[in-house]
Amino acid sequence: MRIAPRERLIVALDLPSVEAAQAMVARLGDSASFYKIGYQLAYAGGLPYARTLVDAGKQVFLDLKLHDIGNTVSEGVKSVSRIGASFLTVHAYPQTMKAAVQARSGRLQILAVTVLTSYDDRDLMAAGYGAGVRATTAARAENALEIGVDGLVCSPEEAANLRRIVGNDMLLVTPGIRPAGGDKGDQKRVATPAAAIAAGADYLVVGRPIVAADDPRAAAEAIVTEIAAAAKEE
Repeated sequence: MRIAPRERLIVALDLPSVEAAQAMVARLGDSASFYKIGYQLAYAGGLPYARTLVDAGKQVFLDLKLHDIGNTVSEGVKSVSRIGASFLTVHAYPQTMKAAVQARSGRLQILAVTVLTSYDDRDLMAAGYGAGVRATTAARAENALEIGVDGLVCSPEEAANLRRIVGNDMLLVTPGIRPAGGDKGDQKRVATPAAAIAAGADYLVVGRPIVAADDPRAAAEAIVTEIAAAAKEE
């Protein structure tokens, strides 16, 4: 399935209020059509706002990273399905993924978060995991593929390896995108938009390089242009 370059950019509305998100969406205009709502905005009225975006013809990615007992995950997914969101994240644990896949409906697609982009091998070891990032993401990708999850969230560094594991049967969504020379912030595993597309990513999640830019629209347009150029090489 071919995805238009502009639709491959997901702008992360990591902002403190619905009013700030509305202002950002207005500034971006038609330069963006897909938006991510994570914890910060979700807990500040972002879930009702997600419905507003959907009703306005935008696609919405709810980055809620669900992880709980199966029944709790299932009921949460059913509620999200009614909002009309396109993507919802859950953590890539088998019970959680199974519950989410069984409960999804409508347009909702489930994305399994493999390893957060702010983690490296040392962080995983400190958390009690016996393997590093590459091995952990690969194992979780294999589980997700078997369970029937729609896609994976991974850093661009793992995208090429995970694409070999899952083939074209799953979406790869990559945060940790930074234009060349951009500040990494709290991310440890990052790549440029072109590098992420070349590695096999379907969608790129970009927050601060756009929403903190002096001209967010110009920043978004530049990334879409880079995506389009890289996509021609796929």
